[in-house]
Order: sequence, then structure tokens, then C-alpha cells
Amino acid sequence: MKNFHVPLPDETYEHLRSAAERSKVPATAIAREAIDFWLRQQLRRARHDAIAAYAAETAGTTLDLDANLEAAGIEHLMTTGRESK
Repeated sequence: MKNFHVPLPDETYEHLRSAAERSKVPATAIAREAIDFWLRQQLRRARHDAIAAYAAETAGTTLDLDANLEAAGIEHLMTTGRESK
């Protein structure tokens, strides 16, 4: 594990300290969890953007979704989608 010094604005620091006291969890653990959560969200967003860009680039080409497979998927969702929710 590596140490990383992060200067925080006074208000953010006070909120972090208050949260740590309320939850009886060290402030470093809360900060680590918040950073990990943010980084996971960024990775998900990057993955989503890459997939969306690929889909846009290949739309209408031979790499696009097979029409029969797409129709089968839509039919499946129409007949089972509401039941499984």
C-alpha cells in the first residue's frame, strides 16, 4: 500500500472528519473508499463510451448486430421482460 498526501479544503476536511466520527470509521478508510468508488465509476464511464463509439462506428456495417439476432432479442424482451422485473 502506498501513502498519498491530499490537501483538502477546510470544509471538505471538516465533513470528512465529522463523517469519520459519526461512523466510527477512520477518515482515511472513508477517503480511500470514496476514491475507489470514483475511480470505478470513471472506468465504467470510459468502457461505456468506448462501446458506444464502437457501436456508432460499426452501425450499418457487416460488424453491426445481426438483424435476426436483434429481432430475437427484442421478441424475447417483449415476451419475458415485464415478467422478470
